[in-house]
Amino acid sequence: MKVYKIYPKGFASNTYAVTEDGKTCVLIDCAQPRVLAECEKLGLTPQAVLLTHGHYDHIGGCGELWKSGAKIYCGRGEDKLIFSDANRAIFHDIVIPHFEIERTLADGESITLCGTEFKVLSTPGHTAGGVSYLAGDSLFTGDTLFFESVGRWDLETGSATELVASIKKLYSLEGDRKAYCGHGEDTSLAHERAFNPYVRQ
Repeated sequence: MKVYKIYPKGFASNTYAVTEDGKTCVLIDCAQPRVLAECEKLGLTPQAVLLTHGHYDHIGGCGELWKSGAKIYCGRGEDKLIFSDANRAIFHDIVIPHFEIERTLADGESITLCGTEFKVLSTPGHTAGGVSYLAGDSLFTGDTLFFESVGRWDLETGSATELVASIKKLYSLEGDRKAYCGHGEDTSLAHERAFNPYVRQ
């Protein structure tokens, strides 16, 4: 399994392209329409998008990906936030691109896409339906856990109490995992357990 990180231009999240065969890939979040062209430069065809949560800076490219044929998934209940007036208001009534959710994913569920098995971990706090994805030793944390930081909890459906519980849930995973975050640089669970000033093991 190989992970390519696609940095945003301007304000948006990181996007991660996960591939087994070097030809097809799964995207973790899809921040901007340009992600499709970036995948083409890598010789990759996105088949699916796994959303960590529904904020616009993570879904801004989903319209283009959906039109290209990629199937889009999110955590159970997060679809209600994605297309809500509250979500648009967070980003000053931005236009949410048109796309459809293939289906929602439950905590503990595993889904295999493009030859990679992803385990779904419910990690509410930043949003109520936020999830993280575990694939081998790689953990995609969205806006739950950052390098020596944590996500916001003061936006629609957020909860500080749930966020702390979710981070402790990630810390409880056995061994070390490389953590691919929604914003900023990558980190590891071992590093965050020891040095994150907001939540420690």
